[in-house]
Amino acid sequence: MSDIEADYFTFTVLLHLATLVAVLIVYRKDIFPLIPAFFRMLGKAFHGKFKLKDYDEKERMVLFLLIATLPLVAAVFLNDSVEALASYTKIVGGILIFNGVVLFLSDRISKGTRELDDMKPKNALAVGLCQLCAILPGLSRSGSTITGARLCGFSREFAVKFSFILSIPAILGANVFKIPDMLSNPVPASDIASYACGMAAAAVTGVIAMKLLVYISKKTDFKIFSFYCVIVGLLAVIFG
Repeated sequence: MSDIEADYFTFTVLLHLATLVAVLIVYRKDIFPLIPAFFRMLGKAFHGKFKLKDYDEKERMVLFLLIATLPLVAAVFLNDSVEALASYTKIVGGILIFNGVVLFLSDRISKGTRELDDMKPKNALAVGLCQLCAILPGLSRSGSTITGARLCGFSREFAVKFSFILSIPAILGANVFKIPDMLSNPVPASDIASYACGMAAAAVTGVIAMKLLVYISKKTDFKIFSFYCVIVGLLAVIFG
């Protein structure tokens, strides 16, 4: 790996971790209680309690997040094939158009109001499979998981929350194995300030984008995002 490639690799990992910080900031009240809930759930499972009724709300949330993350294991084996598609701009554009159409239709088809109390393991798995599909270039991870949750009948607000909290294990899983390579190529002292600015910008824009999406989910629908995906996708197909 050349120095330029190594620096780009390190910077990309750091930006991903900065977006993780953004999620923790926006959903801190929902996320941090999940840590003790995880250990409570393990304790109950150790004592043979496996039914949903045995778990409280936070413990069920942890369980559903784990179930929804399971399909990503397959991404390890598909990653090389999927990365090859990224070089075909017209294919990426087509996927973007598909993403926009599906998001638009899901918000029209589903008028669901289901919340966490109504969630079942099969719903979490369905959202997880949508997240796996999002390894395709041009297919938004958040858009895919929100669409999956909406098609399962969940409210826009819960779909957005579950999608972003689900991004935590996804981001960690995608980057944790890259950390040793990153540490073997430490950031040059002369670049620390620029890297820090990039991470700060990623975190701030991430917080703004998430808060905007939360606001939109409460006030209106997602057609603005579906139109954006279709327009950008068409431009990619035409000028790709």
